[in-house]
Amino acid sequence: MAKVDCDLSVSTVPTAPIAGQKPGTSGLRKKTKEFMSENYLANFVQSVFNTLIEMKTPVQGGTLVVSGDGRFWNPEAIQIIIKMAFAAGVSRVWCGTGGLLSTPALSAVIRARGKGFESFGGFICSASHNPGGINDDYGIKYNCENGGPSPEKMTDLMVEWTAKIAEYKICDKIPDLDLSKPITYDLGDGKSVEVFDCVEDHLAVLKTCFDFDSIRGLISHPDFSMTYDCMSGVQGPYAIKIVEGELGAAAGSCKNAVPLPDFGGPESAWHGHADPNLTYAVELVRDMGLNKEGLPIASDKPIPKFGAAADGDADRNMILSSQFFVSPSDSLAMIVANSDLIPQFKDGLKGCARSMPTSGALDIVAKKKGIECFEVPTGWKFFGNLMDSGTHYFPDKKTYTPFICGEESFGTGADHVREKDGMWAVLAWLQILAKKTEKSGKLVTCEDVANEHWKEYGRNYYARYDYEGVDKAKAEEMMKMMSDKAGSLAGQEVGGMKMKTNDIFEYVDPVDGSVSKNQGIRYIFEDGSRIIFRLSGTGVAGATVRLYLEKYEAADGSLNQHQFEVVKPLAAIALELSQLQSYTGRETEHIPNHSVLLFARCFVVVCRHL
Repeated sequence: MAKVDCDLSVSTVPTAPIAGQKPGTSGLRKKTKEFMSENYLANFVQSVFNTLIEMKTPVQGGTLVVSGDGRFWNPEAIQIIIKMAFAAGVSRVWCGTGGLLSTPALSAVIRARGKGFESFGGFICSASHNPGGINDDYGIKYNCENGGPSPEKMTDLMVEWTAKIAEYKICDKIPDLDLSKPITYDLGDGKSVEVFDCVEDHLAVLKTCFDFDSIRGLISHPDFSMTYDCMSGVQGPYAIKIVEGELGAAAGSCKNAVPLPDFGGPESAWHGHADPNLTYAVELVRDMGLNKEGLPIASDKPIPKFGAAADGDADRNMILSSQFFVSPSDSLAMIVANSDLIPQFKDGLKGCARSMPTSGALDIVAKKKGIECFEVPTGWKFFGNLMDSGTHYFPDKKTYTPFICGEESFGTGADHVREKDGMWAVLAWLQILAKKTEKSGKLVTCEDVANEHWKEYGRNYYARYDYEGVDKAKAEEMMKMMSDKAGSLAGQEVGGMKMKTNDIFEYVDPVDGSVSKNQGIRYIFEDGSRIIFRLSGTGVAGATVRLYLEKYEAADGSLNQHQFEVVKPLAAIALELSQLQSYTGRETEHIPNHSVLLFARCFVVVCRHL
């Protein structure tokens, strides 16, 4: 332990409310320079502490976790939060080495470090997959004592505090601390900062989920090879220590594994946009013998048998095998279908869930296996309630764990933490391949698992389009136009397809009884096809309109078509129903020819006015 002689006196700094400090589905996200402006970060952090104290959270004398994804300005922000934490009455702060913790690792630390559940919560300084850098994006999120994102009742109170804040408190005479290596700093008066290896707690939790010996056997198989692209995000240290260190993958299997404050920046192949999809993970996609549409291309070097990628804060994942891409919706359904091969679920699954826009592939698996399945709004906190059902948080409710859940936006996870977990998803796939390879006597690939799955359950052809940077007022006007017609189109024929129902998705939480309204507009047809419109809450400029298209093909149907070709008729209907061109000024007649199609995520990013 290192003794630090310092002045712990608390300074009270006058401030005033700053407009727009409302957390979205994944915390507060703005441009980095806005966060760096006077009092911006301090106002929000103080509002969180005020909220916690008002809600009787044991801040006084408690333990707080503070770390981030390594993006630009994280080191400075973490030091500010530490000093404000002590001013709020916190006794101990935990930080990952380098100020780094992946989002799922932060959840694991809150839940499992020490005796478990020692900390009352934590701040994660991250904007997830958004680009980092002084001219790009920054974010912060508070996770509760269960390791999950703040529920709406808490974020609503935070927003109330941001609107009336008049001062913040900080121990500004504490010197900045070196967080580069494991050490405990004794600041005196019962105050301490413990810096620990950022990987150790998450690794310990993952070892309770998987059979590492079995996965080592797969990785040592003479026909197996793999690559894992960390995209210069926070996953690098985890991938090196777990995949190469613990599991024995060849050195260099984990690429772009040094976290960078701009995730590689404009000079990188992904232009600093650490988002694991076919558009941005261009190095991995090329290495796996695919183009940006997910179609096979020639390669002048051997193609690995397994490929994966992570985003900036390591909660998202992408799964591929040689010249084959597994869509996130299918990945979720296939993990659930093969969950009996994963030790974490040796006693069987009790529940599973998907976000509303995610394809219905999971529902089909759950129905056949007799597993309770939920359709929830976008946002991991809704999964958290289901995972906490039957625990001391909701002791009178039905227990749904063991539990698996996921979103079409490359997020997959389970009840070992309360966040989506990119490393967990990669290990889940490796575990499934390991067990199937052991049984068959020959190497089984992700493509083999997918083809086997579709032959049993059928295939949900699925696509997503993103219209980014849309004028927010116009986007809201378009959504209102469609909302006003909710329930009026049932029985009508549109584009040669008969409408079963059109509605506005509303979720009544079966655990806490809360109601979430206006969660997206759904058009559902008689054949099970779906068209969905949502406004995204993860961007920092303008509005993003997300359009989701889905068509089901039975197990005895045509299972190997290109996703986009299958859903193209639905795209035309969607544009007719939304009048998108009239509201946004986008020339939709050029789609898809002049857009970027991400096969099977899949979405089109239309980032410019044509």
